[in-house]
Amino acid sequence: MSLTRTSTGGNSSIRKVEVITDFCPHAMGSVLFSAGNTRVICAATVTGDVPEHAAKKNEGWLTAEYTMLPYSTPSRKKRDTIKRDGRSVEIQRLIGRSLRAAVDFSMIPGISMVIDCDVVQADGGTRTASITGGYIAMKLAFNKMLQSKMISANPLTTNIAAISVGIVNNELLLDLNYSEDSRASVDMNIVMDGSFNLIEIQGTGEQAPFSIKSMNQMVDLACSGIVRLFEIQNGCC
Repeated sequence: MSLTRTSTGGNSSIRKVEVITDFCPHAMGSVLFSAGNTRVICAATVTGDVPEHAAKKNEGWLTAEYTMLPYSTPSRKKRDTIKRDGRSVEIQRLIGRSLRAAVDFSMIPGISMVIDCDVVQADGGTRTASITGGYIAMKLAFNKMLQSKMISANPLTTNIAAISVGIVNNELLLDLNYSEDSRASVDMNIVMDGSFNLIEIQGTGEQAPFSIKSMNQMVDLACSGIVRLFEIQNGCC
């Protein structure tokens, strides 16, 4: 399933979204998620390595890892080896926090899931694409666990999706690509659940402060894009 930014939709359209599920055969759930020219492989792996704080409560857990591959940008990005890039660490924590908001961990005691998000092509919105695609990989994994009777009930409680929004040339714009993001006076990433509750807002006045009215307008615009992302998520798994 796909949706495309069109001339009729203008600034309130999302970029073309393409989803290829089961992209990594050895993962419990996986997807190649594309938003415009940004492409991210998201893969869910199940382990029994539950952290102590979850094990004490007889619950499961979920973490995420994020990386941009060296060839994902026009100039080669240095590969993370011993020391992780600070931006990557911050983004993977965001992905983990966001996806954990959709899981009832009391239903999967002793089970831990890792969502690996590898950016193979970057053109803006890599963190939001990782969250939206990561949810699909997670849902596919839980579906497969149900089918194989690894779990007896689905622990997912809601959808999770994320999108960027900003102000470019004094106009609100949804789902920014790199060129748009680099010119934005305000840049914001918004994560919501299936009831359109806010999980996280990351917003910066790159060139000047912005008003609460503008922030609310950006949240409303982001919500309209997330509606369409939920449609895609529900249509593919």
